[in-house]
Amino acid sequence: MALTCKQVLLMLGMLVTGSINTLTKKIQLQCIAEGYKYENSTSWEPHKFNHPWFQTWLMFIGETTCLIGLLITRHRQNREYERAVTWSNQLGKEPPRQEIPPRIFQWILIVPTCCDLIGTSLAGIGLIYVDASVWQMLRGAIIIFAGILSKIFLKRKLKPIHWLGMMVVMAGLILVGCSSVFKNKNSQGTKAILGIVLILAGQLVSASQMIIEELFLKKRNFPPLQVVGMEGMFGFLLMTFIILPSMYFIPGSDANGSYENSLDALVQMGNNAKLLIMCIVYLLSIGFYNFFGLAVTRSLTAVHRTLIDACRTIIVWLASLFVYYAINETYGEPFDKSYGLLQVDGFAFLLMGTALYNQLMDVPCMPWCSQEHKVEALKEDFPNAVHPSVQDDGNIEESYNSMADENTALLQGKAKKPAVHS
Repeated sequence: MALTCKQVLLMLGMLVTGSINTLTKKIQLQCIAEGYKYENSTSWEPHKFNHPWFQTWLMFIGETTCLIGLLITRHRQNREYERAVTWSNQLGKEPPRQEIPPRIFQWILIVPTCCDLIGTSLAGIGLIYVDASVWQMLRGAIIIFAGILSKIFLKRKLKPIHWLGMMVVMAGLILVGCSSVFKNKNSQGTKAILGIVLILAGQLVSASQMIIEELFLKKRNFPPLQVVGMEGMFGFLLMTFIILPSMYFIPGSDANGSYENSLDALVQMGNNAKLLIMCIVYLLSIGFYNFFGLAVTRSLTAVHRTLIDACRTIIVWLASLFVYYAINETYGEPFDKSYGLLQVDGFAFLLMGTALYNQLMDVPCMPWCSQEHKVEALKEDFPNAVHPSVQDDGNIEESYNSMADENTALLQGKAKKPAVHS
């Protein structure tokens, strides 16, 4: 199927905004600025912007902007319905029935919000200790966690090619992790291990979020913009009134002896124009990345979205190398001549594992990974052309076996049941 110009632009938009998201987040952590001035304290002296929980707060603000898109969409739908009613009245026909959308505020969305909060924050803390490219590559672990959790909790059948893809992804993760640890020596190597563990833990929580969304929200048919926007709003409220104040009073190594001092983060942003710009760009990239991601899933398939996210890794890596060698060594990352090839090999394994998992490539020496075997498997699952319980409305994805497609069914608006108001 040939891609239209609109689809290509949506894919490029997702790729660019997603890469900007990762790069600006890492650059923030590398910025140095004066912080909040406390009496009898030197914490106001220039120091790094190590505020991963504050970055999560910014992320939720970006996600909340999706509610603006939701309101605009509903306004357009109402205008279209009014025009349809006017046209029907002029023709003397019965006006079409208007579907009542679910109310925007939904308490159940707090559950995936908590997962998003914890998973993003853990991964953000891990980003302090590893390079942006390594961080982006390690996020590929979500395929493994999502596959295993879906088998346990959703009783989903995983075919041999899915297990093969997960094993290849795991090999890639090991290579990437080793390259990050080996090129850091002494205490830096220990910190790199800590960062890798935190990132993987964050991906486990994020995979749990995907399972929870499918388990509890799929049949409710919430619009994609509503899900992202309400998770952003709930996350913003939780971070503002519970998490960040708690971090301020928990003892730690941040300014004024806090575990994380958000006042210090705000002052640092005010004292460093570059840091402020990076925070604003990061916030905006979150909103646009979600928009483009949802648009790609609707216009194409969730498999395309998964592959674009995988290609985003190489963009982040090349951009980090370019910044280091051509612009400023402070904000980029160098290519390690000793262990850099391990990272290259790791990325190749991650890309192949993702392609295998989504059944986009064949392995000639393994008959059960061939296209013919997949057709036979589909015949076993679907003896008839269309499953009796599914009515073909011309809008069913071809990527039936893709775990990414199944886990993002909520975001595709494909549920056939009417919306349920809670």
